[in-house]
Amino acid sequence: MEYINAKTILTKCKSTEWFGTDYNMNIYRGCCHGCIYCDSRSECYKIDNFDNIKAKKDVLLLLRNELKRKVRSGVIGTGAMSDPYNPFEMELQLTRHSLELIDAFNFGISIVTKSALLTRDSDILQSINEHSPVICKLTITTADDNLCRKIEPNVSLSSERFEAIRTLSSQGIFSGVILMPVLPFIEDNEENILNIIHKTAECGGKFIYPSFGVTLRQNQREYFLNKLDETFPKDNLREKYIKTYGNSYNCISRNVSNLWKIFESECQKYGIIYKMKDIIFAYKIGYEMSQLRFF
Repeated sequence: MEYINAKTILTKCKSTEWFGTDYNMNIYRGCCHGCIYCDSRSECYKIDNFDNIKAKKDVLLLLRNELKRKVRSGVIGTGAMSDPYNPFEMELQLTRHSLELIDAFNFGISIVTKSALLTRDSDILQSINEHSPVICKLTITTADDNLCRKIEPNVSLSSERFEAIRTLSSQGIFSGVILMPVLPFIEDNEENILNIIHKTAECGGKFIYPSFGVTLRQNQREYFLNKLDETFPKDNLREKYIKTYGNSYNCISRNVSNLWKIFESECQKYGIIYKMKDIIFAYKIGYEMSQLRFF
């Protein structure tokens, strides 16, 4: 493991509109999940050798000092740029020890991951949940394990992530699915969306937050198109993307209207939340005073 110098671990969010987070925390840099569509490969993020994971030096000491200096508590988000549960986390436990600090200083946590390793830390998440909001978001873009292995080669299988939701939900931890991206011509079909909704409901998931399409920019686009050629050599997907979207940043599914109708109807049927404001309200309810606690 290569360690890189860092001056800070927590970054204040400009807005709390994205899952109600007040701060962002990135312990690692880069990711080895190998997802063919990952936006973090984009040039704007300036991450060299993205597939090689690096950890920030003295991350726990930095985090402790920053938490100690905060005037009031809030929700810390992690996983936006680099998955906090990469394979090295099994041994290093930097995410686990960071959660222990977050618990000790009475902050909340918002986690997004594609790894079932998240359940290892359910004991700390339950402890945090006693005083602050906790939300666990498992990114799942397909219900098919075979397709999952093609487009997300090094992550926990979709079935394993659904089981992680079942485990967390059974322990009273607010959990659900990030359904994005939904890759046009590959995942944007009624069967896939319905399967994800039904499996989420079956596992006790509270929410699904979707985006029926994928974003492509800079070097990420060429990487994605090359991977389409490599992974689906007989489907002419590169040509379909270029013909349909050109160099557009937002590549929205051509089935988006129909998918939204099906998605909303089925989520309402199973009592699954899917609007951002409703998700934030649901996992933060009862913690309003703790959010304003001064040290």
